[in-house]
Amino acid sequence: MTSATIESVLQEDRLFEPSPEFVKQANVSGMAAYQALCDEAERDFEGFWGRMAREQLLWHRPFAKVLNESNAPFFKWFEDGEINASYNCLERHLKTQPEKTAIIFEADDGKVTRISYRQLYHKVCQLANALKAHGVKKGDRVLIYMPMSIEVVTAMQACARIGATHSVVFGGFSAKSLHERILDAGATEVITADGQLRGGREIPLKAAVDEAFAMGGCEGVKNVIVYRRTGSKVEMRAPRDKWWHEVVQGQSDTCEPTWVGAEHPLFILYTSGSTGKPKGVQHSTGGYLLQAMLTMRWVFDHKPTDVFWCTADVGWVTGHTYITYGPLAVGATEVMFEGVPTYPNAGRFWKIIQDHKVSVFYTAPTAIRSLIKAGPDLPKKYDLSSLRILGTVGEPINPEAWMWYYKTVGKERCPIVDTWWQTETGSQLISPLPGVHALKPGSCTQPLPGIMAAIVDETGQEVPKGKGGILVIKRPWPAMIRTIWGDPQRFKNGYYPQDFKGKYYLAGDGASRDQNGYFTIMGRIDDVLNVAGHRLGTMEIESALVANPLVAEAAVVGRPDEMTGEAICAFVVLKQARPAGDAAHKIAGDLREWVGKEIGPIAKPKDIRFGDNLPKTRSGKIMRRLLRSIAKGEEITQDVSTLENPAILEQIKQVA
Repeated sequence: MTSATIESVLQEDRLFEPSPEFVKQANVSGMAAYQALCDEAERDFEGFWGRMAREQLLWHRPFAKVLNESNAPFFKWFEDGEINASYNCLERHLKTQPEKTAIIFEADDGKVTRISYRQLYHKVCQLANALKAHGVKKGDRVLIYMPMSIEVVTAMQACARIGATHSVVFGGFSAKSLHERILDAGATEVITADGQLRGGREIPLKAAVDEAFAMGGCEGVKNVIVYRRTGSKVEMRAPRDKWWHEVVQGQSDTCEPTWVGAEHPLFILYTSGSTGKPKGVQHSTGGYLLQAMLTMRWVFDHKPTDVFWCTADVGWVTGHTYITYGPLAVGATEVMFEGVPTYPNAGRFWKIIQDHKVSVFYTAPTAIRSLIKAGPDLPKKYDLSSLRILGTVGEPINPEAWMWYYKTVGKERCPIVDTWWQTETGSQLISPLPGVHALKPGSCTQPLPGIMAAIVDETGQEVPKGKGGILVIKRPWPAMIRTIWGDPQRFKNGYYPQDFKGKYYLAGDGASRDQNGYFTIMGRIDDVLNVAGHRLGTMEIESALVANPLVAEAAVVGRPDEMTGEAICAFVVLKQARPAGDAAHKIAGDLREWVGKEIGPIAKPKDIRFGDNLPKTRSGKIMRRLLRSIAKGEEITQDVSTLENPAILEQIKQVA
């Protein structure tokens, strides 16, 4: 990487102020209230976080020390305090609102199940007691490989209750991925299901567990608990395999929480899409739970009457923080959904919002773009008047998709919280607060109180406003990654590199900051293209393409080029049928000219390839590493078992 800053070439000047009515009722009401929190954190960093932790969390033993920086970057927060995450999510509500609905679960086939806080508490306690009967104890690792369900939340909470560390593996991952994670975590117990239902199809899970065990080395796992979801026949191997409903039978429905130090590992979550050895991101208990709760209150402006819906899978960090822990810790009613947004038709998300009167809706830009393609006017056929806040997560949202979301779904009355965070950050770090910030399409606006974010060049020097660079966090924060499981050196090298003298957390994202101090994420640093000496963020080129009325979705990668160093290769999904021959050639030419006008000739894609879709995991994440291989003309050797649509790969090899 050279010391040049990334060029921010896409200009966005629209601003949307929050309504006075919204500001008045907001938990953080107006810029002065936000600024007061930020000033408090600047003035007395440890005092600020200490106050938050005392106000939000229920401690078994109060902490005396807020932050220990003596072994940086292995920071410790509230380390002498004792706490239990499940107690903070369940017991705390038993006296005040035991019959309040905790989870509204909608299955793939539309069947709805509701569970109250009291019922969920008893269900968690029964499984916790079953795990204890299996010999699972504090500090043991339990691997969870399950469908979206009330049971997967139960399993995670049961682990937290007894001080076991859970590691959830996304149900779309292959047996090989599962095997790697069982070995790396040193799991002693696996919790799975016979299968899962998505879009009317059954995807086997227990069979993948069996395949993983057949690969060898899993002798440390003593028991496999199987939840009967689909009723399909599976092979049960005694004495290892046990049915969930049988192991909980006769177990007490109360279970004293195991109190753990605030730094006790709550979970390990393996980051997806990486090659080589899986990378287990380890999170703490106290600091993680604190920011899960604070962001529910600040970013989602949580009110007791809200119905909250995060559409993520619990296999990703978003599902951990904004399904299993954050909503339950603040006593919310939340929706959980088993299926996919387009089954049985493309109105499924809008119908769920209508049926359950969802007030806060949190989804991914990928889902938004696919819903635009499936039916841009569909939301108008449903009653979405219950909505009051919209959110996005997972990647930057291009301004045109943002505008559609704001106008068509939110009817220009729902603030959009465009949240920036990562598996490693544990919770949202940069986001508009809905009662504070004027919204700018495509911008995650400003850091949350107590988060010291900056944009620097490769030498660690802050870049001027208006310029792009590398996003870093200058001070530790409570919910941050503690280490890479079993590999502390990899943690130091990856997140606190010596380029910055080990001082700053390196997010791995490029970003720019406008004159108002608003941050815009420009894509991963490794998604920065160096075209003829110009360093361009892929996100900006993608946004320009999607702004074209013909385009539903686009992904941009680089490939080596003799003339320009790197050439821009765009993979495009149109709102119409995939073109071929002369029609494809003409549309590709028109799109190149469009990008030239939107950004400048330097940003014109050299290659444009059309597909019916982009290669995505079952959670909707675009597999950019596969696109890079295709752009370079390489054979695909990576594991493609997590792809929802492997057939797309052949389609997008053709250059228009």
